[in-house]
Amino acid sequence: MTQTQAQTPPPAAPPEARPAPDARAGLGAWLRMLWVVVGLELRQRVRSVAWYVLLGVVALVVGGVIVVLWLSLQGYQRDIGGAIFATTIFLVMLVTSLVTPALSGNAINGDREAGTLASTQVTQVSATQLVLGKVVGSWIASLGFLAVCVPFMLAAAALGGLRPEAVLVSIPIVVLEIGVVSAIGVGLSGVIRKPVLSTVVSYLVVATFAVGTLIGFGVATIALQSEEQRPELTWEYDETTGNATCIDTGRTYETVVPRTDRVWWMLAANPYVILADATPPHFDSGGYPDDLFGQIALMVRMAQEPPHIESCADYDARGAWEDPAEGVFDRTAPSWFVGMAIHVGLAALATWGAIVAVRAPARTLAPGSRIA
Repeated sequence: MTQTQAQTPPPAAPPEARPAPDARAGLGAWLRMLWVVVGLELRQRVRSVAWYVLLGVVALVVGGVIVVLWLSLQGYQRDIGGAIFATTIFLVMLVTSLVTPALSGNAINGDREAGTLASTQVTQVSATQLVLGKVVGSWIASLGFLAVCVPFMLAAAALGGLRPEAVLVSIPIVVLEIGVVSAIGVGLSGVIRKPVLSTVVSYLVVATFAVGTLIGFGVATIALQSEEQRPELTWEYDETTGNATCIDTGRTYETVVPRTDRVWWMLAANPYVILADATPPHFDSGGYPDDLFGQIALMVRMAQEPPHIESCADYDARGAWEDPAEGVFDRTAPSWFVGMAIHVGLAALATWGAIVAVRAPARTLAPGSRIA
């Protein structure tokens, strides 16, 4: 009889020799879990009748404004497609800034008050996936208001005068701004416990960018006026030729000059200024912008320049100003990327704050509050 020898197991591989987990598989699982939250958020929006009502109201309002604009421009402008497209984009920016805070301002604290947030927190969904999923879901839902305006954009293209570069730049800017407002609303809903308060604060942030920057610019311009001496100019008109001759009298007068060059940076964070300044300008035969984007950008660029001391050399023989808008754009710098960086940074800060507030278990909580 032979005795069976005991087989010893092979030695375990050292830790450094073991195969590393597949990073791509881990990322794929993380994204799948994120998309689950996005899907839940979107299904909740789709079931809401108010979302469809808002889409219909937006389509009627934008469509009515575009029809009135089309009828008003008949006979004044041959290629009105560019004007209609610019108006549509600015209307979409306005509508989404009014509606998106209502869709995202109670995304987290609304679930907390309803008692449904805890059911998500006890799953494998992390706080980061939960918050980012709600941000993306709110972003996609808000993009529906841009989608209902696509027919009007196509109509503008059919009317002629629409520049491809204006479309390729303005639409991504609007999409990104909608995402910024969605992230701010969701972030504040995670940081602030009361849904009504977080929604109101979201509207205040949007109003600060859209209206507060204009008010701050106007008040600061008035406050920082300076007194300067200017040369006194007179004009002589030739009735036969219609020309005007500028004459420097040699005298000076004292006037108050607004110093917009010191406070123009307040406009950099305005979303409408960002949209206009990011779109490449197009000039007519006289050297001035021929669309709404360029006209708004020109006013902001002119605010960057220090006060100009007027002289007869600034005018031609007919008394026309010789410095076209193209020269203003050449001398000044674009500022839209600074404002966009401010918006994205604030959205990232709000999102990070919501992730910290939703993370469980929480280290500290305010009296009378709960994590779920």
